[in-house]
Amino acid sequence: MKILYHHRIRSKDGQYVHIEEMTGALRKLGHEIVMAGPAAVEKEEFGAEAGIVAILKRYLPQFIYELLELAYALMDYRRLVRLVKQHKPDCMYERYNLFLPSGVWLRRRFKLPMLLEVNAPLYDERKKYDGIALDRLARWTEHYAWRGADYVLPVTQVLAGYIFRAKVPESKVVVIPNGINPEKFSRVLDTEKAKVALGLEGRLVLGFVGFMREWHGLERVIDLLAQEDDMKRHLLLVGDGPVRDKLVTLARSLGISDRVTITGVIARDQVMNYIAAFDVALQPEVVEYASPLKLFEYLALGCAIVAPDTPNILEILNDGDNALLFRRGDVAAFAAAVERVCRDPGLRTHLSEGAAKTIAQRGLTWDTNARRVIKLFEQLGVKNAHKSDRDMPA
Repeated sequence: MKILYHHRIRSKDGQYVHIEEMTGALRKLGHEIVMAGPAAVEKEEFGAEAGIVAILKRYLPQFIYELLELAYALMDYRRLVRLVKQHKPDCMYERYNLFLPSGVWLRRRFKLPMLLEVNAPLYDERKKYDGIALDRLARWTEHYAWRGADYVLPVTQVLAGYIFRAKVPESKVVVIPNGINPEKFSRVLDTEKAKVALGLEGRLVLGFVGFMREWHGLERVIDLLAQEDDMKRHLLLVGDGPVRDKLVTLARSLGISDRVTITGVIARDQVMNYIAAFDVALQPEVVEYASPLKLFEYLALGCAIVAPDTPNILEILNDGDNALLFRRGDVAAFAAAVERVCRDPGLRTHLSEGAAKTIAQRGLTWDTNARRVIKLFEQLGVKNAHKSDRDMPA
């Protein structure tokens, strides 16, 4: 198949990883990908802000920024039309974004089978955290995109609930969680070598990967370290974020700076060698509808995971089998779970073994996801033969 892959991301972060892995898996199956998205993302450093977009968002009045988003959709549609006429794709795969109806416009004009991947209910998310000026227009673009695709692919069952509430038929919704690329994990250091490489030999490493925000509650882990006499415990935070300085200050004030390491942004292909050093992988909090990429990496590397018992997490993790779960929002329960897994090497081994088996047992790989996507396109009547010129309307 020749697949038009449509997106609007500008940040080289987890979104970019998802796109890179999914398109790579589709290509590995022998399919051709025609990319349709901001080319500037390729020039960004991993973890960097989205260049001019970040500047506009910071300084423009909100309603003007949102109008510019919609204006982008108009220009984007013209580009998509050119790409369809030039490449004659068989179908389209889109990563959903707010104020982006151009994919559905293209589908309707060219009768192009369309799958829409949804990673978040962006109307609700942006309204909660940033506010939305053009409220009715924003909600319309979300529902228009969700209802306009042939299949909608949320990453969790929880997220599927948002889509059902937008009156999208259940028959059009297929949950496809995130995954991993096993080939990239076959070259990772073992735990002891990973610790030596980081100067953490002999330590019991508690680890976290990602953009550190207030709601992650990482200060709880630092408080817990300060309360314990076990000097072998070490907190390794892989990434950066707005609470980094606060965490550094807290560790210093508690006299445990030497037991906390914050790496800053790490090149994507190096992150796995940091996770490999984890004895205990922490997911202190989670967005209720997300499918966290880090969770699948923790599983692939056989970490003993501590995570909240939210419904989206329960779609992947089983308490006492491949993770130790605690009641979300219960600080004491989180501390108790961390303490338990630190003190019990047998439990760590059991959870680690359960985690390592989960990826294969559940088929949580990008290759599996790509095969599911191709099967959905085939159900829509897409074949490997490309459309001829006469099949394409002017």
